[in-house]
This record gives sequence, structure tokens and C-alpha cells, in this order.
Amino acid sequence: MEPAVLGGKLASALVAPLVKKLFVTGGPGAGLVDRPVRLTRLVSFRGERRTLGEKEVRELAGTLVAGSLDSPGEPPFPRDEETAVADALAARLLALGDLDMDDVQAVRLGHRELAARLRRQASGAGSGTGLSADAGYFLDTATEWACLHVLEFFTRRSTFVARTLVAQTRGQAELIAKVDELITRVPRPDARDTAFERRYLPYVAERHNRVTIYGIDLRDSPDRWPLEVAYLSLEATTEEDRRAHPGEPAETERTVRVPAEAASAAHDRVLLRGDAGSGKTTLVQWLAVTAARDGDRIPYVLPLRTLVRAGTLPAPAAFLTAVGCPLTPPEGWAERVLLAGRGLVLVDGLDEIPAPDRHRARDWLLALIRAFPGNRWLLTSRPTAVRPDWLAAEGFRELALAPMRQDDVATFVRRWHTAADAPEYEARLLDSLRTKRDLARLATNPLMCGLICALHRERRGYLPTGRKELYDAALTMLLARRDRERGMEAVELGEEAQLELLQRLAYALVLSGRTEMAVETAEGIVERALPSVASAAGQGDAATVLRALVLRSGLLRRPGDGTLDFVHRTFQDYLGARYAVEEGHLDVIAGRAGDTQWEDVVRMAVAHARPGERATLLRRLLAEDTPRLTLLALACLEHATALDPAVRTEVETRAGALIPPGSTQDAKTLAAAGPLVLELLPGPEGLTDAEAHGVTVTASLLATHEPTGALAVLRRFRGHASLDVRRQLVGTWERFEAREYAVEVLDHLDRTDLTLTCATDAQRATTAGLRPWHRLEFRGPHGLAGVTAAVTGPDGVETLRLLYNPEAGGLEPLTAFPSLRRLVVIDCENAHGFGRLAELPLRQLVVGRVADVDGLRRLGSLRLLSLTHPLTGTRLTDVLPAAAPLEFLFLGRGTTEETGLRDLSHWAGLKVLSLSPTAPLTADDWAEIARLPLLTRLQLNARLLPDGLGPMPVLPGITELRLAEIRGGEDLSALPSRLPGVRVVDARGVPGSRPDATVLTALFPGAEVTVGDR
Repeated sequence: MEPAVLGGKLASALVAPLVKKLFVTGGPGAGLVDRPVRLTRLVSFRGERRTLGEKEVRELAGTLVAGSLDSPGEPPFPRDEETAVADALAARLLALGDLDMDDVQAVRLGHRELAARLRRQASGAGSGTGLSADAGYFLDTATEWACLHVLEFFTRRSTFVARTLVAQTRGQAELIAKVDELITRVPRPDARDTAFERRYLPYVAERHNRVTIYGIDLRDSPDRWPLEVAYLSLEATTEEDRRAHPGEPAETERTVRVPAEAASAAHDRVLLRGDAGSGKTTLVQWLAVTAARDGDRIPYVLPLRTLVRAGTLPAPAAFLTAVGCPLTPPEGWAERVLLAGRGLVLVDGLDEIPAPDRHRARDWLLALIRAFPGNRWLLTSRPTAVRPDWLAAEGFRELALAPMRQDDVATFVRRWHTAADAPEYEARLLDSLRTKRDLARLATNPLMCGLICALHRERRGYLPTGRKELYDAALTMLLARRDRERGMEAVELGEEAQLELLQRLAYALVLSGRTEMAVETAEGIVERALPSVASAAGQGDAATVLRALVLRSGLLRRPGDGTLDFVHRTFQDYLGARYAVEEGHLDVIAGRAGDTQWEDVVRMAVAHARPGERATLLRRLLAEDTPRLTLLALACLEHATALDPAVRTEVETRAGALIPPGSTQDAKTLAAAGPLVLELLPGPEGLTDAEAHGVTVTASLLATHEPTGALAVLRRFRGHASLDVRRQLVGTWERFEAREYAVEVLDHLDRTDLTLTCATDAQRATTAGLRPWHRLEFRGPHGLAGVTAAVTGPDGVETLRLLYNPEAGGLEPLTAFPSLRRLVVIDCENAHGFGRLAELPLRQLVVGRVADVDGLRRLGSLRLLSLTHPLTGTRLTDVLPAAAPLEFLFLGRGTTEETGLRDLSHWAGLKVLSLSPTAPLTADDWAEIARLPLLTRLQLNARLLPDGLGPMPVLPGITELRLAEIRGGEDLSALPSRLPGVRVVDARGVPGSRPDATVLTALFPGAEVTVGDR
């Protein structure tokens, strides 16, 4: 329940009359007596003129609670707790008569502190104990609102207050007006909205809960299956997950893998890249279905290829009509959803629209994000459709769907055969995938795995080995499909006739740079082709033939009314290239090779072409003399079965100038050329450290395509001394079979400054057989008992990181590591019991998003503490270890909402303070900071600049200033005068953005200035 909604249920019109009854209205005002009137004499159930008893006060509280439950919208707490909440509220109101203060003191105290006093005063009677979280939250809110109106009553009755505290009165009245205005402006639950969402969410879940498993529909079986049966949880890679937490040493970029759905759900803005057939659209469907079923977000699935055909991209009000949703929402519903931050906007297929439209789509998307902050946004694209930093400045996190690993492929094969009811072929295919390297190289995404399964079943165990042969066989299989829809006239089209028409349609789409065309356009193409396709000419007009092609080919579909596309872009590119080669359009292909959308077309054209044509096309690519086209030529060699040896040599020689790669980006570009690159990668002899690192990055990226060859390359570098190289070798473990890679590479590494990451059960089991590691990381669901059992030499473990682990509960098993000095616990939502670790020599602790941090006060040996978890209590010493000699303290978002920085000065040994609060710093907060005698480094999040700094005092002892998440445009002008002793300034921007060093140098002319991203 949102706070504004709870506040709306306690609006002024309901609270004020009830509060008025609690006080005596007659008698002299405070200005007519010698001394102020105590509250005990003002309340109507304690003073000399008693008008209410305890029973009447409880009735007033019951009226207030009942009115809140009966107001429109969602109840703030379960109705079966109504009596308990009313009793607790009455106890707090009765406590007014026990406060030893007068009305003037109460006004000065403020409504929040007055509510806190009442809460503490009534706590002895058990007020509020045993209530649910929602009921407790409502009770606290109701108490604060009652106190607000109590103070308003005092200001109205007391002539003394009216005469001496006019400024405070005006401020209080202004506060009330602003709160009431906020309640008016924030959308309240609307019965029509709620009723519509009860229809819309099941519709979304049903519409997107069906997926095609390629090849199953070739027999008498359904062509669409429940998403739960077909969905395979793939992984995404990112370069950002391994960045250092506060207090950790910085590491160079490292690619890590995380569950795709979890990674996209953990960030508000995500750009998801993936190759053709990698599962991007299926992931979008899964996110929509799970959001619709959970009900915590309202999903909108927006395929860009459909939206751009309408010309103007839709505003929120037109989201549903733009995608053909038959439901009509209440007027303004979509905007209310987005204004409340409840939306999950899934924009699919950036690569499927022409390049000029992509900039328009970006402007449209960014306008929506700025107009409706607080929602979640996901955009999908092929990897090369836009540059790597295309949306980085806007706070988008980039993820890339990883190719399927061996375990993923096995899972897919089992699910496919279960859905297809063909168990007799499952074991044979799994054996083939394990033993036939060429076949395994093709099974890297759901599309190709589905085609391989279908071909294997159709051919009763026989499979082609090359990519072109696989597509040829798949097309033969798909084009042989019979019309299974009853009641429709069958039109006989042979395989060659279908191919001729399909490739013309595909080539037209390739030339236009689109993946979708109007049915009328397709009918025109078919009509022009019919005279030359004799077997189709006698089957009817163009509309009839096209309809039969859609029904029978298995390659075309009708995604919407009046539109047509291929079931997957891969087939479009393959058939378009086939037609271009047949028509002799090699100049067209070569001329478009610079367009990333034509990459697969160029490769397939080389596969279809004759040897002389291949040589001509490859020479045209080399003539452009660009790294990308040189590597594209290198990638094409995989499909050039027969080729002039001189041309092959020239391609390999030119590509050799790009090898070894000198940077991570060069390595990524090189890896895009494919597994052939592995044959050209050198060993460590004669390479610089940067080149050696580039080679290992390239081999790591190619491991999913060619694990044997990649392992052969990486094995050569296992004795390398460079820390970057060794970190890359450790970080790529998950791309290989766990035990083989551990034996061949990991167990030979110098472990200095290295952290070994275990993400799978196989890796955890393998760790038990390795030489001891002093620094370990367990990522994902691992029970702590299994963690301790898997560690060789637990006495030597000094650093332990637990990330994304829902199975980490009580932390007591970690006492098995008697030398543990650094512990990181991040995104372990069930972790608790930090007090059990008091016996360990912990010096550093990093905690974020856990069940609770109870017991921290017992960790008296800590010198570094980093927290991103709400703290309870009224001051820091209520939660943090008062006895610890802290030197470094990081307090993240939402940590200090209740405590502020009260008692921060207790840790007089603090040298580094890092703050990322969500609320502005107060004068009291700064006073605590100013009382830290040894503090020399101050780290501030940019959200504090400048308004969040509040009354910042002069801090002459600060010599080092670090600024995080700079977006540009922040007002930094107040900092130099407040921090006159700064000699080092380090500013980090949001991903993809670097702060302006000239601005910082001008502000701090005598300081050493460093800038970067993150």
C-alpha cells in the first residue's frame, strides 16, 4: 500500500472532527493564566471538566479505523485486524493525558516526534504488538495524522501560541495544505481502473503464454505450447556486475553471466542484445506473463516493427490499440499506471526496423521515460544494430543473451521431445550433440536447437553437419508441411515453387531493411512472379497463392491484420541471399555489406555463391579496408567450401593485422568473426600484457562456440603473471565444463589477488578438489552448508562473497572459516544472523538487500562497513557496532531514513565516509560529520547536489572528495567553499558518461582531478 493512499484514507475532513472531541473547548486560553496549561488539564478525559471516558476514546478510534477501511480503493490492512488496530490507536490517543508538557511545547515538538512520544508512552500496554506489517504501518500513519491535527487544535485555541508563534503556525498550516494537495494530486485507486486490470492482466498472461517450438507442428500436434513447458531460463552477460562495492579494490572489466530474467528485473532500464534466435522475444513474453500473474507491475508488450508502420509512435493512451488489444481501458488509465511507477514497458525488436526509424524510436522511448519516471523499461535488439553506448548516458544497463551452454541444450532437447511426444529420439540426439563437434557448434540458441530436434525426428536420426546444409534440410522439412486447417481449399505448391516465391519476398524485405510488409505488397510481388512459376500460376490469383504459402510453408506468418513476416529473421536473410546470388546481385550485396543488418545476408551469399563469385565478393569486402569488413570476410570463410587459395590467404593475412587485439573492445570485434579466429590467436610469447589480455578475452568469448579450441588457447596463458590476464582466466570458468577447465587452467594459476567465483553446482563440487583459495565468491542459490563443505582448506579463507543467493539463511555456518576477515553479502534476501559471526576476526563487511541486519552491534572488530539496508531505531548506535574501530563507513540508499546520522560521531576513528542517502542531509547530520576528527575522505552521491546537501558547514579536514553517479549539469559550486582543504577530486559518471574534468579543475584549481564512468 502506497503512503499517499494511506494518507488519502485519513484526509483532514475525517480526522479533524474526531480529534476535536479529545479536548476541552471551553475555559481560558493559555494567554490568560500565569503559566502554561499542561496537557493533562486540556484533554477531555483527564482534566477537571471530564467529558469523555476511556470507552468514548476507543469509540472515536474505532470510527477513524472503520472509516479508513470503508473508503474507496484497496484496504490498508486485513479487515480481521480492525479491532486490534482500533485498540492500539485508542491507547496512543489516551497517552496524550500522560505527557508531561504543555501545548506550546507540543507545537514546538512537531507532529512526527509527538507521534513517536505517544508510541513509546503506549508501548507498555502492548500497543501495536502482534500486528501485521500493513496494520503496523497504518497505525503509525494514523497516529502521525492525528498528531498533526492535535497541533492544529492547539494553535487555534491558545492565544499565547497565536501571539508568540505566528511563524510556526504559518509553517504548520502550509505543511497541512501541501500534504492535502499531495493527496489530491496523487492518483487514488479507482474502481474502474481496478476492474479493468482484473481483465487486462489475465488477457496478457494468456496471450503471451503460448510459444512455438519449432518443428513440433509438422505432425498432427499443436503448433503452440504453454510457455511454462517451452521456456528455458537463459543467461545474460554483462560487464557491470563485477564492479567493486564500497571499500573493495577496483578491478578491470570482467564478463559475468546472470539469469536473464533476474538481471532484467533488477534494473529499471535495460537494453537487451541477442543474436537471431537467441530467445529475446520469448524472454519478453516470459516477463510479461510473470508480471501479469504477480500483479506487481502492469506489462505492455510493444513490438517496434508493428508500431513503426503506423507512422507516429504511440502515446501511452494508444499502447493497447497499437498492438491490437481488444480491451478498452478507462480514459487516462495508462497514464495513471505510468505516473504511479507501476508499468513494465517491454519494447521488442529495435533491429527489426530501419536504421532511420531507430533514432525516432529512441527519442520516443526517452520522452516516455522522462515523462513517467519510476517504471521499468526493457528494449531488445540484435547486437550490432546500434553502438554499444547507444543508451548508456540515459542510465540503461546493457545485457547480452548468452549462447546456450551444454546443460541448456540438454534441457531444451529433453523438453522438446517431451512436448513432441517423441522420447525414443531424445537419447540418440543427446549423444550426437556430445560427440559431433560441428553439430554442437550449431546448437547455440533455441531456434537452431528446435530445428535440429525436428530434423532429427523427421529424418529418424540422420542430421546434416554444415550450417548451409542444415538450413537446406530445415527448409525442405518446413516446406513439406501439409495444411492442417480443416475446411480450407488445399492448393498444391511444390517445394521449388514455394522456395521461389519465398525468396523473392525475403529479398524484398532485405532490400527495404524491414522484417514486416503489408499483405498488399506481398501480393504484388507474388503476382509479378506467377508468370515465371508455372506450378503456382494455375493455382489461383496472387492472393490465393500467398494465402496458401502462409498456411503451408511454415515460414511465413500473419502477426497482425494486414501484415506479413517470416517466422524468424534467420530464414529471411538466408532466402534473400539465395535469391540475390541467383539473380547475380553481388554488387548489391557488396554495396550493403557496411550495414549491420546485411551481415548474415553476406555470409549466406558466400555460402550460396559459386567459387568465382565468392572470390569476387570477398575481394570487394577487403577493398573497403575497414576492420569490420575484413573480419566479416574472415567470418565468411567458414561458408566458403571451395575458394581460390590466393583469396583465402589474402583474407587471413589482412585479418592477421588485427591480431593480437590490443584492448577488450578489439577482442570483442575480433571474436565476432567466429571460431576461425582461434586458429590465428598467438601464445603469450612476445606479447605485451594488454595484448595477452586481449587474446584471452577473445578466446573466452568464443568458448561457447568452440570450447575445445578456446581451452587450447587459454591453457597457454595459465602461467602468465599479469593480474588482468589471470582475472580473465578465472572469470571465464563458467563457459567451460567445470572440472576440465579447473584441472587444465585454474589449478595452475598464481592466486595472488584473485577471487574464484562458483556459480553452478558443478563448479562448487569441483572447488573441493582444487588447491586452497584465499578469496572465494559463491553466486546464485547455494546452501551455506554446501558452501563450507566445498571449500578446501577453510582455515585459509580470508575473503568470502555471497551474491544473489536466496538459499543463504542463517549465517552461523560461516564460522567454519576461522580466518575470515572480509565478508560480502549482497542480494541474499533470506540472510540473517550477523551476530553469530562475532567470534570471527572480521575487519570488513559489505551488506545489501538481506532479510535483516540484527546482530551487527556484536561485530566489534570491524574497520570497514558498507550497508544498503534500512536501519531501525532512532540513531546509528542502535544498530551499528558501537565497539568497532570503524575507519570506513558507507551508508546507501534508504539506509538512514529512520536514524539519520545521529551518533555518527561516536566512531571518532572514521577516516572515510561514503553517503548515498535518498533524503537531504540536515544540520544535525552535518554536525555529526563535523565532529569526526580523523575524517579526510568524503564520498557523496550526485543526487545530493546541490539541494540534498542542506546546511553543509565548512569541513577543512577533508582532503579527498569523491563524487558518484554524475550525470552532467549538477551544481557543484557550493563544494569548494565548504571543502577548502580538498587536494584530490575523483568524479564518476553514470555508465557511459564521463564528468567534465575542466569544470572540476576550475572549481578545485589546486587539486588533482580524475574522472571516469562508474
